[in-house]
Amino acid sequence: MKAGFWVAPEGDDAAMTIMPIDTEVPVAARKLNFLATATAEEMIRRCRDTAVLLPKIADALEAQRDGEAGKLFDITDFSDEDRALITETLGEGEVSGVAVLANGVTAQIQEALMAGVWRIRFTDAADRIVADYVEIAAIPAVVSEACAALPNAIQYGEPPAGTMNVMPVLHEISGKMATHRAGDKAHTITFSLLPMSPQDMELLQDTLGSGPVQLTSRGYGTCRILATGARNVWSVQFYNSMDAIILDTLEICSIPSVAVAAEDDFRDSASRIREIEEAYFK
Repeated sequence: MKAGFWVAPEGDDAAMTIMPIDTEVPVAARKLNFLATATAEEMIRRCRDTAVLLPKIADALEAQRDGEAGKLFDITDFSDEDRALITETLGEGEVSGVAVLANGVTAQIQEALMAGVWRIRFTDAADRIVADYVEIAAIPAVVSEACAALPNAIQYGEPPAGTMNVMPVLHEISGKMATHRAGDKAHTITFSLLPMSPQDMELLQDTLGSGPVQLTSRGYGTCRILATGARNVWSVQFYNSMDAIILDTLEICSIPSVAVAAEDDFRDSASRIREIEEAYFK
């Protein structure tokens, strides 16, 4: 068994793929500089759908509140050039990931440089884009949608030989799942502080299963957030610059807060969108 909770046993090909850590030039500098180029100036002159969209995004950000449903802007039918300009204008922020829906459609999720602004591309089994949206929300709605059908209870029997502390952990998880309600504070189980044998970790994986969502946050270091096969149970792992786990946890919550935009972010992002619009699109 490898180190860390959500890493499959050796030889298991069913594990969810973990996205690599980038070592490129910071995205913020790369993306925003594009708008100052002659190429961008020509694109902006031709791409009026993008120019119309930006103030609508800013308005939605100013109106967005914690706990409210987000707002979607459908850009599926925009021209390829408009959608490319939107990609360059919004940039790539700290959080990215995928969510697999029950119908087999995969949502590719990318936070913009402006927190609370998300680009969501839906692809079918042949990797063809079937829908393309900009969403204003604390977290894209598709994350909750993908997890909605997960079971709200776990089943487990007697522990196998070699286990140490897994049964109290499973009881704790089961109890917190039963009492969790939307809006509750996350309950965290920290494996970095528990003596857990390989057999313990293997039974946890077998009991919880793998879920339909994986997210990566690169705010302060790297954090990988994976839905388990149990509703409201998430593996949240923090990594250092050498890609070694420094904090290994399970969170029982609706969605881990490390991936969620705060209400103050919406106002700040609205100001940044308006600054970009004023500087480059007018």
